[in-house]
Amino acid sequence: MTAGQSAGQSAGPNAVEQKAETPVADERILRTSPLKKLLARPELGSVVGALAVFVFFALIADGFLRAASLSTVLYASSTIGIMAVPVALLMIGGEFDLSAGVLVTSSALISSMFSYQMTANTWVGVGVSLLVSLAIGAFNGFMLTRTKLPSFIITLGTFLMLCGMNLGFTKLIDGTVSTKTIADMQGFSSARAVFASTVTVGGVDFKITILWWLALVALGSWILLRTRVGNWIFAVGGNEDAARAVGVPVAKTKIGLYMGVAFGAWISGQHLLFSFDAVQSGEGVGNELIYIIAAVIGGCLITGGYGSAVGSAVGALIFGMTSKGIVFAEWNPDWFKFFLGAMLLLATLLNAWVRKRAEATT
Repeated sequence: MTAGQSAGQSAGPNAVEQKAETPVADERILRTSPLKKLLARPELGSVVGALAVFVFFALIADGFLRAASLSTVLYASSTIGIMAVPVALLMIGGEFDLSAGVLVTSSALISSMFSYQMTANTWVGVGVSLLVSLAIGAFNGFMLTRTKLPSFIITLGTFLMLCGMNLGFTKLIDGTVSTKTIADMQGFSSARAVFASTVTVGGVDFKITILWWLALVALGSWILLRTRVGNWIFAVGGNEDAARAVGVPVAKTKIGLYMGVAFGAWISGQHLLFSFDAVQSGEGVGNELIYIIAAVIGGCLITGGYGSAVGSAVGALIFGMTSKGIVFAEWNPDWFKFFLGAMLLLATLLNAWVRKRAEATT
């Protein structure tokens, strides 16, 4: 036996033993760098886009940076953001709602007509509207889970039914396509203070919808990141069958998400009513696409399982800055939809690139 063979034989077992004793790091306790955490955030792309839009209009539009102008931007963003938050949670859960825009008008019509016809305190109409809106949301979720039809079909049917009911009941009860004013009814002032008042801060007027918006963003973020329901939402959106296999209540989760969209529609509907005293029955058609666009720009995936409430807020902010920035820049508003569509494509591409970078660094 040669010295080399002897050394090889003696080194072999030791090498195996040393390899066996080498500890394997648990991926659950591995430290992640701040850069990796940042790249993994779904709203990163939308934040970059929001900063770019802000700088662009700050340079192009002279009055964009005025306090009153920023207040207007925030108000426009809040009217979209109130609905974008629950729509984003629904999309993270793997579904979407085509009836969301019309449901806003339905909730306003119910409050107005019930209060006027029953000569009741306006708060009674507000309460009835809440119950009916939640029932419609539960109906969407129940039909989805029971029939197994795509959410596109279910909510498209609800959209068409609500469009017909809004117009039909308004003309049947009030004789016109709009409701009667309820500005002189008891409880109107207090309801307006809750849903459509103005708060003055530093000499600048801010609509109370901004507070509603921020509250919903905080609530949505808490649900997604700090509760068991948030885990259920991500699990259902990522893989429904796998989520059901580990005990996630898929049906209840989806019904709850649709009821969340209905709750947001109720808030928006009450703001619509108490801002203008009366409601046109044909309003709201097409707004559901705006809510979905805000959520997608904010980082939500159409396929589900990915997104955040903060991202939806940033998407709504981009929408508000764009819609009002074009006005401040004195551009032709006919180009707004083109600009919005281009921004949607760019935001989606940027979000996809950020996700790939995040996956590459993990």
